[in-house]
Amino acid sequence: MPSFDIVSEVNEVEVKNAVEQANKEVGNRFDFKGSDARIDQAEKTLTVFADNDFQLEQVKEILLAKLAKRNVDVRCLDEAKIDKISGNKVKQVITVKVGIETELAKKIVRVIKDSKIKVQASIQGDAVRVSGAKRDLLQDTIALVRKSIEEFPLQYQNFRD
Repeated sequence: MPSFDIVSEVNEVEVKNAVEQANKEVGNRFDFKGSDARIDQAEKTLTVFADNDFQLEQVKEILLAKLAKRNVDVRCLDEAKIDKISGNKVKQVITVKVGIETELAKKIVRVIKDSKIKVQASIQGDAVRVSGAKRDLLQDTIALVRKSIEEFPLQYQNFRD
């Protein structure tokens, strides 16, 4: 029976490279001379440090540009609130979301079932597996999900006949 998986993944190597490039640009820019503006990365968590809110926004813009240039979808970033640290310095934690959360997976399954396409969708951990009798039905399902779910980046993998 033909099937495919709907997943949400991020290329961690590209994220790391984008962070390194952003740090390099921040270090070279004249308006950041003498400041503590930088981006630290730990696994799937990015922490942006700066001297004030304006510089923090500037560093985030640089980071987002570098991520976009490396084909990392910025919709997978979850920004926490800005925290004040010693004096007037600020930091913000940005989490890189990987995998489909349960609520989004349920929404995807509901969209597929409401469409009356003759396929079965089931939640498999942090992915959604869709199987059907014909390949064309699966391709129609991919088109439907692409059109319906726009708030989160999704990939379609393991297409099997």
